[in-house]
Amino acid sequence: MDRLFRLFFWLALLVTLWFAWSPQPPMLIESDKSQHMLAFVVLTLLFFLAYPAVRWFWILAALAALGALIEFVQSVPTLHRDGDIGDWYADLAAIALTIALCVAVRKFARRERAG
Repeated sequence: MDRLFRLFFWLALLVTLWFAWSPQPPMLIESDKSQHMLAFVVLTLLFFLAYPAVRWFWILAALAALGALIEFVQSVPTLHRDGDIGDWYADLAAIALTIALCVAVRKFARRERAG
């Protein structure tokens, strides 16, 4: 099952980067911040499922760095996009909330199996 989640994670990452770095990406959701949050909720959940041995703080660090990289690249003038620190904050909020939920569910599942 991990292999399937890994495939989905890497596909989601590629789609996210394509949307983030395309000069005229389609708007799937009305709000830019909502699109960022949706992308990073999906990426975080898939990362958590695809690589269950990776500790949550490494997932947070890796995806936070990805969000920063996206905003940095969007700041390149020839791309005709605008980097926005607010978008990165939206990414961080989505990552943190998804990790908190995943960690809570994992702890609950372990308690249920042990008990």
